[in-house]
Order: sequence, then structure tokens, then C-alpha cells
Amino acid sequence: MSVTINASDVNKLRQVTGAGMMDCKKALEEMNGDFEAAIDYLRKKGQKVSEKRADRETNEGIVIASVSDDASYGTIFGLGCETDFVAINADYIAFAKSISALAMAQKPTSKDALLALEMDGNTVAAKIADQVGKIGEKIEITDYALITGETVVGYNHSNGKVGVLVALNQKGDAINTTGKDITMQIAAMAPIAIDKADVPQEVQTRELEIGREQARAEGKPEAILEKIATGKLEAYFKDATLLNQKFVKDNAKTIREVLVGVDKDLTVTAFKRVALGS
Repeated sequence: MSVTINASDVNKLRQVTGAGMMDCKKALEEMNGDFEAAIDYLRKKGQKVSEKRADRETNEGIVIASVSDDASYGTIFGLGCETDFVAINADYIAFAKSISALAMAQKPTSKDALLALEMDGNTVAAKIADQVGKIGEKIEITDYALITGETVVGYNHSNGKVGVLVALNQKGDAINTTGKDITMQIAAMAPIAIDKADVPQEVQTRELEIGREQARAEGKPEAILEKIATGKLEAYFKDATLLNQKFVKDNAKTIREVLVGVDKDLTVTAFKRVALGS
């Protein structure tokens, strides 16, 4: 026997779950008016929505970089969604901050480990699926990292869509101040590695091949293609590796020179940049 679903029941379910009116109506109809079963139905639907929207772009959202009180570690992640409307929602931001607080407390070492953490009686992954069901958009942890070091410094860009963590090998007020400059450098210039030796070999090989083909297309003699390609690779290193980049606040210096200017042994030991929509 079918059960009559009235508007007040639908509205009540909507208030409890945050799901859309039509989704709530259908859930109650499918569950013959059983309120608790309808909540479970919506939660299960949320998981299906997440899978159905797996090909959607999550260019909006929020990136949060957090650092411990003693500056010995930090976590950074992006919680991506599809629209700016969701990204600026107070509940969405609060949800992201709750994930950040959990990550700082538990210090998971990978995105999978973060998603598996218990959060209010469920996993982070399940909580995200719940949010998908409520909001109706794809939501995902786009990237995550745990960074440790003698001094870890964080930066959250004003638009909320770019964050950076950087670790340095020394402590002190001057180190922290320099670290802040370095985080903004990373945010603006998006290096792929700390130094030349840290650039993956496959990337170096690809850049050399591109350099050869560019020179060949320009009609350069075969005998000098390797020399030209090597020169182009060195130029690539200057653009793509942090220590060799020009300092955005003073183009007369490289980042390596900025660090040495503070202390001859000061260097960056790790960094992570997370950005949405790029």
C-alpha cells in the first residue's frame, strides 16, 4: 500500500539532510514514508552521485595549509567542488576546516590514509560522500601532503584556492620570516622541484627532446642540437626549480642566494603547493 507523502514530511527531511526537495520526496516515496530509511536512502544515493559525477571538474573549493604550534609539521590539502557557490558556503568551509583539524591531530601520511580516518563515527571518505548527497556536486580531496622539518611555514592565498607548505633546515625568527617569503614565491611561481637534481629524469629527457626538436625546426645543424638542447634544459631548470628561480621580490637574486644571505647552510628540505583550477 502506497503512503501519502505530504509537503511537511519532505521539508522535514530536507532540513535534516540538506538534500534537495525532489530528492527528499523520492526518498520518502521509495521508503514508504519511513523517515530513518529515507535518510539511509539519501546517504546511499550520495555515494552513487559521487560515482556518477566522477568525471566532473572540481576547479572550485578551498585549499587549507596548517602548521603546528611548534612549526615542526604541517598539513595541506584541497577540498574541491564544482561551483564557486558551494566553495564560499560557510558550511562547506567549516567542513573543510574540520578535515584540516583531524589531519593535524592524526598526521596521516597520504591522501588515502586521510580518507580512511575516523570522523564522527564514520570515515572522512564517507563524510565526503554524505556532502555530495546533500549538495549535489562532486566533492573530493584533490591533493594532500604532510610536511615535516626544523621549521615548517604555511601560506594560504587570499582567494582560498592556493596553499603552500615549505620546510627549512634551521629554526629562528629570521628563518620563519624567510620561510614566509619562500611560500609566496612557491605560490606565485609554482616550481616543480627544489633543485636540478630533484627534477625527475623523465622530465629532463622530455625537455631535452623538445629542445632538440625546436632547434631542428629552426634549421640548426645536427652537430649542435645537443648543445642547444642542453642550454634549453638549463633555462628550464631556472624557471622550474625553486632554488634557481629569480626571487619575485628582488629579481637580482635567486632563491638560493636569498637563503644563503640569511645563513650559508640554510636550505629548503621540502615543499608542497596545492592549487585548484590550475
